[in-house]
Amino acid sequence: MPGKRSLELFEEARRVFPGGVNSPVRAAVKPYPFYVERGEGPYIYTVDGEKLIDYVLAYGPLILGHRHPRVKAAVEEQLEKGWLYGAPYEPEVELAKKILSYYMPGGMIRFVNSGTEATMLAVRLARGFTRRKYIVKFEGCYHGAHDYVLVGAGSAAAEYSVPASEGVPEEVARLTLVARYNDVDSVERIMRRHGDQVAAIIVEPVVGNAGVIPPKDGFLKELRRLADEHGALLILDEVITGFRLGLRGAQEYFGVKADIVTLGKVIGGGFPVGAVAARREIMEMLTPLGKVFNAGTFNAHPVTMVAGLETIRVLEETNPYPAMREAAERIARTLEDAASRNGFEVTVNQVESMLQVFFKPGGVWSYDDAKKSDRRLYDKLHEITLKKGVFIPPSQMESWFLSAVHTREVVEETLRVIEEAFRELRGATR
Repeated sequence: MPGKRSLELFEEARRVFPGGVNSPVRAAVKPYPFYVERGEGPYIYTVDGEKLIDYVLAYGPLILGHRHPRVKAAVEEQLEKGWLYGAPYEPEVELAKKILSYYMPGGMIRFVNSGTEATMLAVRLARGFTRRKYIVKFEGCYHGAHDYVLVGAGSAAAEYSVPASEGVPEEVARLTLVARYNDVDSVERIMRRHGDQVAAIIVEPVVGNAGVIPPKDGFLKELRRLADEHGALLILDEVITGFRLGLRGAQEYFGVKADIVTLGKVIGGGFPVGAVAARREIMEMLTPLGKVFNAGTFNAHPVTMVAGLETIRVLEETNPYPAMREAAERIARTLEDAASRNGFEVTVNQVESMLQVFFKPGGVWSYDDAKKSDRRLYDKLHEITLKKGVFIPPSQMESWFLSAVHTREVVEETLRVIEEAFRELRGATR
């Protein structure tokens, strides 16, 4: 369990933050969250003196682990020069060129400050370019916390969504049509009825906020086809998958081309960031060239730009992807085997360095499938592994992430903990 100092801090935090936290998932560690003192490589160290192997990695950005020396050096060098100018700065041009070469050759990009900002701008841009009002999203796909995507389907067959949060007007939610992930027929039904008013189909190529749910073969290509048939744009939300599935992300991995790509997490090297990349004629709709508005004091923040640029350079030079994939595959197999030996039926989904275990047999291909997982068992698994020094996501609806510094030694220790955890879980549930 988190220690005494974490409890003291949490009691103070509850007096100043709603629920004691600044993002809801941080409250998912029970009975109260631990507080971090520092991070180093694949480890985080708590204020109570605990050392934890970290498979959360700030929910995805830290693909090089904590405090990578080259990223740290780039940030320190930038701080000596200043950290905010409100004027253009050379590293933003360098980072833009590098990202575009992988994600949108010949296109253009706009940096913003978060994944939420990126998808918000992408939706606005799609509507401005097509002069249409509807967007299509998928149940279980998370695209940030703005009104147009903060909706849920109600049922898998529903077209018109209802708000998933108080404060989102129903009139706004009705402009978002919700389909079922991995179900092409559900998209076709919507497009037959509303296709001439759909500005864009937006999708996480790999669902990363309902656990990890990969696309079925051909699903993303069918979305491309349907968008083309109806004159809509295809937005791939690669805030999570960008530079994580490989240098070229999901477009190359799954062989599908987007009109607009949203990015975040990895491209900031651990600092706040978002980005929208699209074809030139779409991006030229943005101010100051066009009439689709976007602005931000912190857009293309100098510290973020140098951290992101150095992160991508390290990825290019070291190519950690095969090793991360192999490590994730070993963890996935061990989760399956340890669960089976101890009488649990599970599904483990793994795509490159992302994975999640569901206490549900028979596969997880949609949000409905993910919701059938026994969260009580997952919560208990999290509690046991944390006690044994391994920090996995505290929510079933998040992803484990591996980094370039989860070495063979670190993975071996993790496998040992997984074996012990399932034996303890079996005893706790008898």
